[in-house]
Amino acid sequence: MTTTHPARTFDDLIADVAAAPEGPDVVAFFDFDGTVIDGYSATAVFKERLRRFDVDLFELWEISSAVVEMRVRGTTVDNLMDKAVRALAGKTHDELLDQAYRLFRSEIASQIFPQVRTLIAAHRRAGHRVVMSTSATPYQAQPVVDDLTFDDLICTHPEIAEDGVLTGLLDGKSLWGPRKAEAIEDWATEAGVDTDICFGYSNGVEDVPMLETVGRPVALNPDPELDRIAQNRGWSRVQLRKPTRGADLTSTVRSVAALGSVLASAGLGATMGILSGSRRVGANVTNAVAPEVALALTGVTVEVIDEENAWSHRPAVFMFNHQSSMDMIVVARVLRRDITAVAKKELSRDPRFAPLGALFDVAYVDRSNNAAAREAMKPAIDKLHSGVSVAVAPEGTRMPTARLGRFKKGGFHLALEAGVPVVPLILQGAGDVMWKSSFTAHPGTVTVTVGAPILTTDWSLDTLDDHIAEVRGVFERTLDDVRR
Repeated sequence: MTTTHPARTFDDLIADVAAAPEGPDVVAFFDFDGTVIDGYSATAVFKERLRRFDVDLFELWEISSAVVEMRVRGTTVDNLMDKAVRALAGKTHDELLDQAYRLFRSEIASQIFPQVRTLIAAHRRAGHRVVMSTSATPYQAQPVVDDLTFDDLICTHPEIAEDGVLTGLLDGKSLWGPRKAEAIEDWATEAGVDTDICFGYSNGVEDVPMLETVGRPVALNPDPELDRIAQNRGWSRVQLRKPTRGADLTSTVRSVAALGSVLASAGLGATMGILSGSRRVGANVTNAVAPEVALALTGVTVEVIDEENAWSHRPAVFMFNHQSSMDMIVVARVLRRDITAVAKKELSRDPRFAPLGALFDVAYVDRSNNAAAREAMKPAIDKLHSGVSVAVAPEGTRMPTARLGRFKKGGFHLALEAGVPVVPLILQGAGDVMWKSSFTAHPGTVTVTVGAPILTTDWSLDTLDDHIAEVRGVFERTLDDVRR
């Protein structure tokens, strides 16, 4: 009689990682497509090439034929991989990597399972190494490896000539099925690692050899055949929460209603401002109503940690990490009153933001013109001197994932010149409820940690880079703690 084993929860998996031996001798090997991301990177790459008209009819026929052969005749992935790599002949390594990072920002980043970040953080806390092992090429996987801070990448490598141009051939064989397992064993031997104490994560039945290689196999988001095998063998089976990036009807209706409520609140605030003769009164009325109603309509809950820090030193420059159009609603909900913002000039034409921008007298900055940007800061300094705080996204633009981008200096110059504190607002989960390029919000929770105010009285232009690093460190430490 065959014994089956029930699926486990994600919390069970995190507990397993915490209970494992600590240190770098334990390695977690992650498959890529379907395991780390909800989808297939090769499909995204091919669609992007089609959009750029970078696929001729012959290649389209070749690729389509290889896919049909795999599905109908059960052939291996080698034929498809050979044809796909052949199409890269003549392109440079740097060119393809550049395209890979652009595709990551526009599409692949939104496919990463949010809980994968938490899982990797759990392995990091235990001192484990994390390695991606995939049959994909670096031109699919490398941006995700960088974003999730994997220690290494085991993958299929196209052949590159000395001048950096791809030959159209593979450097060896594609790492599919047993060959991926062999590559992991080779990597472990070279690294002096005993795979019997290591973790392996995959979603596909083709990776049974990979999971057999390690002592702690986990069927993560398993397909039906792998799920059956994992049940029979007693392997852990865990299903991750899917990333929310689609525009389903319910979320779309709720988001449209939320936008309508924001516009209506802005109208109410504008009326109150006219009646009172004070734009500040109008802005405060809007800020008291719009965030609460919009968040309720979209089903987004905001949890605030150390909220007292938002009130202890005002006015201040409040800095928040930026990943979503939902961020400003969340920030407004936390700060509540006497607040304006510095925003990129493009937002002045965004219908979701422009009405509020007018009411709150937002300072728009032309990022392509440094002189104009400095000039735009003067009204913000005046606002700070009048007692109104300013919210700034130091990254300057929405980031595709929770990983911080480079901090720009504008907001720090503003705090220095106005002589007011910097207060970090560390947002976690905003990108999960609303993808950076989306107009649709999904129900969920955004956690906001309000950092302790950082005084700027001893700042100078000469030491500004050190202070930027100090503030960034607060964000990085807090984000890591929240992931735990």
